[in-house]
Amino acid sequence: MTDQHRQNVASLHLHFIGVGGAGMSVIAHMCHAAGARVSGSDMRASATVTALQDAGVTVNIPHDASRVSNEHTVVVSSAIRDDNVELVRAREMGLTVLHRSQALAMLMNDHDGIAVAGAHGKTTTSGMIAVAAQALGMDPSFAVGSTMRTPNGAIPGGHLGHGKILIAEADESDGSFLNYRPTISVVTNIEPDHLDHYGSEDAFYRAFDEFADQVVPHGWLIACADDAGAYALAHRQEQHGRQVLTYGRHPSADIRVLESHPQHPGISQVMTVTVPRNLPRTGTRNTTNPENATTTLTIQLAVPGEHNALNAAAALATVMVLGASPQEAAHALSAFMGTGRRFELRAVVGDVTVVDDYAHHPTEVAAFLSAASNVAGTGRVLALFQPHLYSRTRTFANEFATALQGADVAIVTDIYGAREQPAAGVTSQLITDNLAPQQGAYIGDRIQAAKHLARIAQPGDLIATIGAGDVTELADVIADELRHKFLSGQST
Repeated sequence: MTDQHRQNVASLHLHFIGVGGAGMSVIAHMCHAAGARVSGSDMRASATVTALQDAGVTVNIPHDASRVSNEHTVVVSSAIRDDNVELVRAREMGLTVLHRSQALAMLMNDHDGIAVAGAHGKTTTSGMIAVAAQALGMDPSFAVGSTMRTPNGAIPGGHLGHGKILIAEADESDGSFLNYRPTISVVTNIEPDHLDHYGSEDAFYRAFDEFADQVVPHGWLIACADDAGAYALAHRQEQHGRQVLTYGRHPSADIRVLESHPQHPGISQVMTVTVPRNLPRTGTRNTTNPENATTTLTIQLAVPGEHNALNAAAALATVMVLGASPQEAAHALSAFMGTGRRFELRAVVGDVTVVDDYAHHPTEVAAFLSAASNVAGTGRVLALFQPHLYSRTRTFANEFATALQGADVAIVTDIYGAREQPAAGVTSQLITDNLAPQQGAYIGDRIQAAKHLARIAQPGDLIATIGAGDVTELADVIADELRHKFLSGQST
């Protein structure tokens, strides 16, 4: 980061409304490290808020309009409603209001930006790239919406390094990923979601074309060849002269996953990939000259699931574009042990494993449950799913029911509305009505739902809390109930 860029950031007093959010807190930490004056507010105290305060950031609880002053540039996320008292006050005062992505884009301006987008896999792929780049001594800056686990301990989701690259998890949910001008864009998949924002599938697809168009001249698009939307995007961009690298199981993928299989015991896997000895340039993809010869690699991954094999292939491609050899990139990826809320091990009680995952789209839920089944082996998978958003539940109720069939037992609790108000006729029963009674049920009270799964669990089972809301808190409830059951000698 240049002195001039530091001065630009340092000249601002950024006030983050909802600073305790995962994405907001990461950017607040980075801006504080870059020399900006940073303050914020949130509805309630949390470990995230405490970490910010310990770093020297002033955080007020709860929101208070009187805390907004003329010196502030206000930063918000899409989760902040228009009637938030601080946001209303800021607009009355005519203050500049930035989306969090715009604040992060300011930090990216003087870096080689890497923006990771897609309906699923953004956090894990971003985290893999960040951990691998660190392992390779690049000292990257990064903004990932979760902590990352490594053999040397947990890494916070935000870091301002001295290296030339900045890795950003680029959120397509509200179109804010279009604020970046990256050197490398990674697209994991283009599966319609967030139609409450885009209005139509066509508009959603067009947004990804715009995202790819934002890549700087001579930059790269890295896209998944297994996903029809991402593969089509890669083809269009290559036709327009963009440097493109594809990955996946598809025979035409540049980085091709040949196989992946779980390792037991433990949540890990081994994958085999072929990579080009020289990165393909536009117009050379289908030639057979010796320069396009491949190398076969074996990669040890500390995270399970076929979806994570694809995420690792995306990260491998990215790190190779950054200049690492295939062997160096493969070794560096072994340092990644997962992110918070992505197949996160929370407890093992009485030989019952409790994990938590952020999956909140049908494809994500299905991929997670497939990985969970492999990890559970002969044991059952018991799922506690909390739908996220009324609009998503209405749109994908049938698809969620199909995905949840990957569990032996699926309990669905009430919808976590987040930024949305309840919608008439939209409840979790839209999902459970499509599940067989012996496989799934609706239990609206989330605490009772958690205790129910703990009571029916047997040694060898895996219990999963799944969703983007506060369902994560229920992993502790389940673990406590399991301890009570096994310590008291109760039978199932």
